[in-house]
Amino acid sequence: MSHKAEGAERKGKVFHAMICALLLASAYSAHAQEPGKIYRIGYLSNGVGGGASEEAFRDGMRDLGYTEGKNLLIEWRHSKGKLDTLPELAAELARLNVDCIFSIGVETTRSAKQATTRIPIVMGDADDDPVRQGLIASLARPGKNVTGFISISSDLAGKRLGLLKDTLPQLSRVAILHTGSKAAEGHVKESSMAARALKLQLKAIAVSDVNEIKNAFDIARKDRTQALVIVNVAGMGGYQPTITSLAIKGHLPTMHTQSTPVSEGGLMSYAADVIQIRRRATNYVDKVVRGANPADLPVQQPTKFDFIINLKTAKQIGLTIPPNVLARADRVIK
Repeated sequence: MSHKAEGAERKGKVFHAMICALLLASAYSAHAQEPGKIYRIGYLSNGVGGGASEEAFRDGMRDLGYTEGKNLLIEWRHSKGKLDTLPELAAELARLNVDCIFSIGVETTRSAKQATTRIPIVMGDADDDPVRQGLIASLARPGKNVTGFISISSDLAGKRLGLLKDTLPQLSRVAILHTGSKAAEGHVKESSMAARALKLQLKAIAVSDVNEIKNAFDIARKDRTQALVIVNVAGMGGYQPTITSLAIKGHLPTMHTQSTPVSEGGLMSYAADVIQIRRRATNYVDKVVRGANPADLPVQQPTKFDFIINLKTAKQIGLTIPPNVLARADRVIK
């Protein structure tokens, strides 16, 4: 090869290397946070504030390089179980022009979506199918400004009823307590279909305050209900202490759609770890505040579900968990 040809080849290689370096630098720049920028995130939930869920959010953001007071400001908004306040809380976050809204549950996401079509919304956990709820177009291509993570809790209805029946071989009558919200619709529908397949009589009871919960237990007793399924969606959390107390007093086994109530006295649950889901969802918060389009981020589903049993509660209600059921538990609370 001539010196001229070798020189041209070297120049070509140098040019190619320069282009690669520029592309890498561009990619890094797009990935990195803007120096000196404070990212403002709206955290919208139906709870009372505090607890493991918020710590998971903080931990997730911290792991991604965000520090409150330095490059992160979190606007906390909690409905404290009052679903009718969610639209105004979401509107407040929209008026603040936050960089992203992190929503917990279907009802909070619905309120956030109604409040803004521009600000990215990341579901920290959708407790029912967001497609069925009309929040996104599909899991693979959510469309518009909503994406995130879901627990697909309602799809586990058959598994939960099956575990109840294995625990109580003579089970024939079950009641399902729910809030009557749109988020609870999928749970009731899936549970009804599963109950028919298992030849169980299922009675759905909607509750919206403590008095209605007390009435629901009276109805369950009169109907000779043998077990309760508690739909732990928006609005139900504040009633959990009352539900636990009445269930133990009435010696009624409970199956929950989230694991947290079991650590607070519920009997059992079969669900994804929503705390871990919410922590993982901060990755999407990081992506969208740096410019990623929510419409192009596929909604993520859990891959692991845990069966948890509270043996202390079982003892309190006089229930012996069959060995074959106990052996299937991922975690046992003693």
